[in-house]
Amino acid sequence: MALTGRALIAARCAKFFKDGDFVNLGIGVPLLCVNYLPEGVQLWLETEIGAVGSGSSPKWSDADPDVFDAGGQPATLISGGSVCNLQRSFTFIRGGHIDATVLGTLEVDQEGNIANWKIPGKLAPGMGGAMDLCAGVKKIIVATDHCEKSGSSKILKKCTLPLTGVKCVTDIVTERCYFEVGPHGLILRELAPGYTVEDIRACTEADFTVADKVGVME
Repeated sequence: MALTGRALIAARCAKFFKDGDFVNLGIGVPLLCVNYLPEGVQLWLETEIGAVGSGSSPKWSDADPDVFDAGGQPATLISGGSVCNLQRSFTFIRGGHIDATVLGTLEVDQEGNIANWKIPGKLAPGMGGAMDLCAGVKKIIVATDHCEKSGSSKILKKCTLPLTGVKCVTDIVTERCYFEVGPHGLILRELAPGYTVEDIRACTEADFTVADKVGVME
């Protein structure tokens, strides 16, 4: 059965990874990526709470009460995985050792800016490690629903919320399409099954160009 929705987002994001990559996955949809890794690809997943070598998500009935991810969900460790303190965990990020990260977002724009930590007037516990990731990782993949529940686009000409990172996003994956963030703006590279270029223009505030050959997300 063809993947749709958030499963499709996670599966497409997983295709960016190469065997042996050192990767950080944000809370929510990004964490699902480990369940869709291409055959032959094994990652070293870094979690901000202090683990290297996080594996696929187990069922709650099989969960180890001592191994959970940053989102409070049960996690696993692959063979050779280890735990470390928070200081070392952030040293990996700030030292430029992470190959890629997948982040959820509130907003993202055509310049590669991302806003994912605060809505003014609402309580925010803190920005977590997102700002460090945006500053210390070269490949920043945004995994997000294309639109808000209200129907308004989450992919904007310019972010309106407080920024997490400035001109750092390299790729945007939604349940409707995949955009590459190029030096001159967004490039539509792939469409989800059932969507057309005209559909994407109708639901996207941001400007974008269309690649000479547009692929199919799967």
